[in-house]
Amino acid sequence: MGFSFFNKEKRAAEQYTKAAEQGDARAQFNLGVCYALGMGVEKDQKKAVYWYTKAAEQGHADAQNYLGLYYDFEDEEKDREEKEWVSSTRARAEQGDADTQNHLGMCYDFEMGVKKDQKKAVYWYTKAAEQGNAFAQNFLGEHYKGGVGVEKDQKKAVYWYTKAADQGDARAGYARAQVNLGVCYERGVGVEKDPKKAIYWYMKAAEQGDADAQVNLGVCYERGVGVEKDPKKAVEWWTKAAEPRPTLSRDVVDPGNEEAQTNLGWCYENGVGVEKDQKKAVYWYTKAADEGGERAGYAREGYARAQNNLGLCYENGVGVEKDQKKAVYWYTKAAEQGNAMAQDNLGRCYERGVGVEKDLKKVVYWYTKAAEQGHADAQFNLGSCYENGVGVEKDLKKAVMWFTKAAEQGNARAQTNLELCYKNGVEKDQKNAGYGYTKEAEQGDADAQTNLGLCYELGEAVEKDLKKIVYNVNYFSAEKIIQGNIGVYATDDAIVHRPVVGEKGSDDPKNIFCPYCGRQLPDDARFCTGCGKQISG
Repeated sequence: MGFSFFNKEKRAAEQYTKAAEQGDARAQFNLGVCYALGMGVEKDQKKAVYWYTKAAEQGHADAQNYLGLYYDFEDEEKDREEKEWVSSTRARAEQGDADTQNHLGMCYDFEMGVKKDQKKAVYWYTKAAEQGNAFAQNFLGEHYKGGVGVEKDQKKAVYWYTKAADQGDARAGYARAQVNLGVCYERGVGVEKDPKKAIYWYMKAAEQGDADAQVNLGVCYERGVGVEKDPKKAVEWWTKAAEPRPTLSRDVVDPGNEEAQTNLGWCYENGVGVEKDQKKAVYWYTKAADEGGERAGYAREGYARAQNNLGLCYENGVGVEKDQKKAVYWYTKAAEQGNAMAQDNLGRCYERGVGVEKDLKKVVYWYTKAAEQGHADAQFNLGSCYENGVGVEKDLKKAVMWFTKAAEQGNARAQTNLELCYKNGVEKDQKNAGYGYTKEAEQGDADAQTNLGLCYELGEAVEKDLKKIVYNVNYFSAEKIIQGNIGVYATDDAIVHRPVVGEKGSDDPKNIFCPYCGRQLPDDARFCTGCGKQISG
């Protein structure tokens, strides 16, 4: 809907009123701004709050923000009037008015004029929902899904989301329920997983302009969830959600959806669905990372994932001139919001003096923050700090603990260090000893496979087991592909291992081949005569 800021405020207010009365959330918010500022209508704070509330009920972020500001800064007289308003609202709700019942539920839900009480919020939402109020139905679904003010019941959540979503093809008022229902079908929450139904509901909401639905729809096209994989369509939907959207107030601009902006940045950085353009990647990362958007008056922290990605761009000179100080700035912004990747990156910067003075205590601090969230690289880095006494007192037991956590996630460096710790004097845990070699061997590391074979052969860190070794080569690399008594063949036909020691044909030179180049070798070979690599210790 177009509008002009100059000399047409009255006409704009009239148009907003028409759209607002039909349930358009953006028009309701803009009309609230008109009443708050006296633009095209006589200034009236109560009407402003009324229309903000209408828009907020539909999930309009600006309206929810403005309501919060309104209630935060009102003086005692306003508080008294507010309580009177709640009292009259309660009276109308008790008389059975569904809209008022929903409003009263919101008062208890968001602590507007009354003390927060989730059970009472559910009570009034239920009253309104049973009369067909779509907003209340959606709120009620959210409470059942999260178990807030009522016993958790995901099936009931789906029931109420469906009630609300089914009411609104054309009106924006039900888009939020459609998104929620789409999420349930996508993830199998309270209903059997059905990606196609998820797409159906996301599309309903996305076509109404719901940014969250547009983001989710983009993700589905990117991954091929419920639709054929189509990165170009993913970019199309993310672009719709990412674009800044004007509001009536000159001091406020909706800066667009941060997740969509970050996803677009990633697409441009990697050339997914669009032509690779690192400058555009930085543009979109910056949009999402920005605190407060393009104009004053829009409150947001900045999207942490975008801030971390922007930090990487500045650190490595991707789409922007290399600037390590700016990299640290953005890592810090993201890390303070709890982004584990940024915390690990920031720890690394303090450890190496990248864009900031070295500070070993901060190294440990940030690695710990990330490691406690399960970030495998940070767990390895923290383990190394304890292993070597970097920023902390040397503690091999703690080193082993963090290496183990990282190793369990497949971190190859942690797997190696864990085994070395056991070899260098840390008390062996028979359940974990040999763990590092095993994990790396599973990933195809030839050295680890050889070491693991020797462990089984010598009984080091594992129980001695000659059936789990192969003479001249380790057992593990062939563990899953032994073919009876004939010999052991690798997945690559060019590489053939000899049979397990003791099996028929184990002393037949015809069955002995180099595991690296496939060259046939003599029975007692220790080094390959073809590639020169060591075959056995």
